[in-house]
Amino acid sequence: MLFSQLIDSAAAAGGRRAFDIPEGWMQGRTTYGGLSAALCLETALHRFPDLPPLRSAMVSFIGPAGGAVEAGARLLRRGKSVAFVETDLSGEAGLATRCNFAFGAGRPSKFAQVFTPAPMAPRPDECDPYFPERKEGVGPPKFTDHFNVRLVAGARPVSGADSHEFMLWVRHQDDDAQGLVALLALADMPPPAVFPMFRQFAPISSMTWMVNVLSATPATKDGWWLLSVRGENAAEGYSSQDMLVWNSDGELVIAGRQSVAIFI
Repeated sequence: MLFSQLIDSAAAAGGRRAFDIPEGWMQGRTTYGGLSAALCLETALHRFPDLPPLRSAMVSFIGPAGGAVEAGARLLRRGKSVAFVETDLSGEAGLATRCNFAFGAGRPSKFAQVFTPAPMAPRPDECDPYFPERKEGVGPPKFTDHFNVRLVAGARPVSGADSHEFMLWVRHQDDDAQGLVALLALADMPPPAVFPMFRQFAPISSMTWMVNVLSATPATKDGWWLLSVRGENAAEGYSSQDMLVWNSDGELVIAGRQSVAIFI
């Protein structure tokens, strides 16, 4: 099922939104984290359609969920310019993902500066595919089939690399996957920054994801976004990383941080 079809398939469920997550959007035994966050955002926007632009999100990946899931949103507070909305996504086993969104109206400011310019990068058509082809069921998680991913810099997963930083061009395979909800689903696509350092496969699991949205109306050309992931630390079974997203014109649109459990 395409991303846009999944979003459009939402059904009312007693004041909540119900979705059926197909196998192709799973990451191991749970729904791909970027999709979980996107469904939470879609639910918040559907419940409160007059919200100002999204400025920040705090996402907690609490437990696994797949198949039939439901999401509900509640307004925590709304002031003159900022509104806070909490959204929960739950499955058969209980709470799976909790998001706290901060929406804020724009206002005049003396500051309009970018402190993190886009790096020099070759065009997507000049880069090789990031993931190997899946053979006999062995390969990247199934949800990655929904994205076109090109390696700009760094190493591939489980290659025993020394580097804990890599950069990718990414776009949805679904041409109708447009807007902020689709961007949030895409921004979590890269594996952890330390994954290329692995010499053998081992489980990984995102725990928390903080996202700052730096544009009221993020957009790009031809669907391509430039994603950078940089590891800061890995110890005691957990890693910390920075995540940045630029559009095809070099405008920084997302700055994020993520905590990941690594089982190696």
